[in-house]
Amino acid sequence: MRDLFLEPFTITRLIGKNVVEVTLSNKFSRKHPVFPVILIKPLHQNGEYKFPSRNKTHIPQDIVEVKKSPFQVNKAIKVMKVRLNGKNNRQDLVRFKN
Repeated sequence: MRDLFLEPFTITRLIGKNVVEVTLSNKFSRKHPVFPVILIKPLHQNGEYKFPSRNKTHIPQDIVEVKKSPFQVNKAIKVMKVRLNGKNNRQDLVRFKN
């Protein structure tokens, strides 16, 4: 698992002193359910009942403006694959109208 603390899991049993078995959700059904104790953290509820006066902040969606280009493509002449800054990029050679 890349992110170890994704959601709370129920500890099924303690295997020895240093290993626990957890009940995984369907999303993680292909993962092995046994973890070292050092990776286990207690669940801390911090819901509305503990902090009723907390202001809820609204996170807005990213606003993306789409501007219409004044140029229109007449035809694509050539497509090239180039490597810039260690990344593969595609460059198109096009002919514009007018």
